Amino acid sequence: MNTEKLIHMANQIASFFRSYPEDQAVKGIQDHLMAFWTPGMRKTLLAHGSQGPDKLDPLVRRALLSFQVAKSPIEKEVAGPEKVGQLGSDAG
Repeated sequence: MNTEKLIHMANQIASFFRSYPEDQAVKGIQDHLMAFWTPGMRKTLLAHGSQGPDKLDPLVRRALLSFQVAKSPIEKEVAGPEKVGQLGSDAG
């Protein structure tokens, strides 16, 4: 997705939360990005935020500061015997 479009969307989210106390607004932005944006969208916005944050709303910048892109929780759940070890398998 176009970076400019993501910036515009993130700034719209910040506009919605602007009436909230600042800490709640930042948390609301983080929650919204986690719930409704794909990992790729978040990654693109994070990359832009670290390279040229001037177009981002200050609330979005603050949300991105503490925003961590975590690995998928599925990775550790589907680890095969090569990662867990043969004794970790319940097969057979």
